Amino acid sequence: MTVREMEQLDDTGLKAWDNHDADALLALFADKFEWRDDALPEPMRTPDEVRQFMNGWFTAFPDMHVKRTNRVANDDSVGVELEFTGTNSGPMVMGDKTMPATNKSVNAHGTYFVRTKNGKIVEFHSHPNIGEMMTQLGITG
Repeated sequence: MTVREMEQLDDTGLKAWDNHDADALLALFADKFEWRDDALPEPMRTPDEVRQFMNGWFTAFPDMHVKRTNRVANDDSVGVELEFTGTNSGPMVMGDKTMPATNKSVNAHGTYFVRTKNGKIVEFHSHPNIGEMMTQLGITG
């Protein structure tokens, strides 16, 4: 892929996340992939796991929006810094724990790194700033 094609793939993925559309994001993934997220004990490797993960975020933050603040891309990978905003008006699942809604808003940050092969995502690593988010929700220090 060209750098421009990588940027377009990233644009499409970020739009899918912002539109709360798990299937649109999953359309960018290869049949075999691995998604590691800091909040999960094990990587996701199936579309159902990704849908459940994304829907968990969308349940906890039904008004969630994401905005890219920085991006670096080459011909097979992209790294992004982002900002996410939303109100925690639904239960939030973190690992094996479910926390009730706080009804507080967040303006938090994260990063993700993507590697592709043959135009499809094969590796996705996401790093939401959980500490920042939990502090804003009044759950930690």
